[in-house]
Amino acid sequence: MRPADPPVLPAPQKADANPEDSPGVLPQKPQRHFRRGPPNLQIRAPSKDSRDRRQDDTKQRDEMVGDARQEENTQRTVVSWRGAVIEPQPGTELPSRKAEAPPRPSSQAPRIQSQAAPPNERQRAVIDAFRHAWAGYRKFAWGHDELKPVSRSFSEWFGLGLTLIDALDTMWILGLKKEFEEARKWVSKKLRFQKDVDVNLFESTIRVLGGLLSAYHLSGDELFLRKAEDFGNRLMPAFQTPSKIPYSDVNIGTGAAHPPRWTSDSTVAEVTSIQLEFRELSRLTGRKKFQEAAEEVTRHVHSLSGKKDGLVPMFISTHSGLFTHMGVFTLGARADSYYEYLLKQWIQGGKKETQLLEDYLEAVEGIKKHLLRRSEPRKLTFVGELAHGRFSAKMDHLVCFLPGTLALGAHHGLPADHMELARALMDTCYQMNRQMETGLSPEIVHFNLYPQSDHKDVQVKPADRHNLLRPETVESLFYLHRLTGDPKYQDWGWELLQSFNAYTRVPSGGYSSISNVRDPLNPQPRDKMESFFLGETLKYLYLLFSDDPDLLSLDAYVFNTEAHPLPIWAPPRGA
Repeated sequence: MRPADPPVLPAPQKADANPEDSPGVLPQKPQRHFRRGPPNLQIRAPSKDSRDRRQDDTKQRDEMVGDARQEENTQRTVVSWRGAVIEPQPGTELPSRKAEAPPRPSSQAPRIQSQAAPPNERQRAVIDAFRHAWAGYRKFAWGHDELKPVSRSFSEWFGLGLTLIDALDTMWILGLKKEFEEARKWVSKKLRFQKDVDVNLFESTIRVLGGLLSAYHLSGDELFLRKAEDFGNRLMPAFQTPSKIPYSDVNIGTGAAHPPRWTSDSTVAEVTSIQLEFRELSRLTGRKKFQEAAEEVTRHVHSLSGKKDGLVPMFISTHSGLFTHMGVFTLGARADSYYEYLLKQWIQGGKKETQLLEDYLEAVEGIKKHLLRRSEPRKLTFVGELAHGRFSAKMDHLVCFLPGTLALGAHHGLPADHMELARALMDTCYQMNRQMETGLSPEIVHFNLYPQSDHKDVQVKPADRHNLLRPETVESLFYLHRLTGDPKYQDWGWELLQSFNAYTRVPSGGYSSISNVRDPLNPQPRDKMESFFLGETLKYLYLLFSDDPDLLSLDAYVFNTEAHPLPIWAPPRGA
């Protein structure tokens, strides 16, 4: 039995006309924001005849449609981490211990929120940015994974309409009824998982599974839950390994799973950052296998040797189940969301799973002890990396998720010094953007540790000067503003939106990653709009500019690492 959770935000206000079936440029006239109504307004939205829909979707459920045409060669010799290409490295391994299972969840629906005001001026600017990005995607890349805005074409990664699925909940939150309805129609009619294509377990879980689950929760439309369950079933063969540590890749048509071509290892962050989604899928469907598979990984990683004061290595063997590439510790690529999901699972489950909390608290102490330093001349607090005992003053922009995560933990009752560290790191992430000529952070920075004349705190190597429209700075600005009320964080986000508009906006539609954040005259567009720009960056900006703490309240929701809100499990009635 599926508990039918009611929609948590009511339908955005009705658009003037039905969306056309064929894509074209969307009208740019401003649209009014929906008002979130009381429980009696919980309509299944966007509303058409739900009986027809049910028949539609049932017909599609077991389809064996062979539309797996791939526009581009999907062979890869290197691995992408959240949109960035990362080369493989070699390593070693160590032995393991055993741990206990966390308690089971309850199946209560999340709380309904109170009325919200129409969008303010800054939020309307985010809506304009979204419409511009969406117009490009709709015209040149409809139904494909990603827009190439400069060449007005598209690229495929999995062939699953990634940008569209990643953006569903953003459109709902921004009140874009017409766009949401049209995207929903594509999901109903065109989204097919029976295709001979390899997907990355982590990336497809956080984007596709997470996007479908949050679209279901916000709209109450069961289409999204049915699609989520179908997709979740197709990911399960990844867990069929000797160690139960999942392979990185799985073919959603054939069920064949395998590691990357260059190693038998999986990435620690990848295998430990799918739990929020798999746990929620089990809660909604009543099928325990999703949660059990994901939590077995959590328990196993908890039990392993090879950590350093709670910090974990970057790789884990799918054969032995042991860490490999020992002695290298980072909060950046390949490890980042392991720490985020320890805290967020604890919050999701109602703060009962103490093993998760203990691992998170120990890791924060490990970060303070081994990875924190201060730069010169401004004495910015930053998180570096440790390789075999040697400290490197290198910090990925990805690490800028950390101030938000620390602030979220402090909000949920963790030590106050977590909030102090969050504020300090937020200042640093702002400076990583501010000290660049475009006002946009590079992918990686190196901090200056010694006083030198004419040296800024933030140094950038030529290979690291690109910006992929990443969300981590604005994500943390959202948490810091929501939890402290300090308006400076909104002002910093406003600066970032203006920089995105100035240096990454493509006139014909869409926004593009750029190759050089140091050159405002020629930032060198890379002709790619990552799906997370719509799924995360613009969503967090919109939420940052809201002054309503009940708009996706942090006491009712936890955001997955792709900014898809999932409900915090309420305690059973009478508990």
